[in-house]
Amino acid sequence: MWGFAVCGLILVGSVLLVACAPQVATVSSVAFATPVPPAALATVPPPKPAHPTDANGGPSVTIENFNFVAASLTVPAGTTVVWTNADDIEHTVTASDNSFSSSAIEPDGQFSYTFSTPGTYTYFCAIHPFMTGKVIVQ
Repeated sequence: MWGFAVCGLILVGSVLLVACAPQVATVSSVAFATPVPPAALATVPPPKPAHPTDANGGPSVTIENFNFVAASLTVPAGTTVVWTNADDIEHTVTASDNSFSSSAIEPDGQFSYTFSTPGTYTYFCAIHPFMTGKVIVQ
């Protein structure tokens, strides 16, 4: 046990007095639960699929963290590729040779394009030109 003094200040006229009285305090054992933040405040985002497919099971590219994932995709001719924007801001999918281009894709929005001719198609985001990817059509 620890002894503590409880003090108070008393003003008498123009003199400030300090009055103290000894006190005895006891400490008891109290268990505190560790707080758990609600799911809305969790710091780890929910996992995203590495290479999602579109609703029809075809190949897909996810736009996330200012990257095209997968950055390179190989598909047979006649395949439709779907891009899904998983970022919080708009992006585009624009072919380097201007053979196809999306408008600004809103967050959670999609763009699709059917590749009918074999070749290598490089593309980028017109809003963020450092974002690049390619589709190899066989």
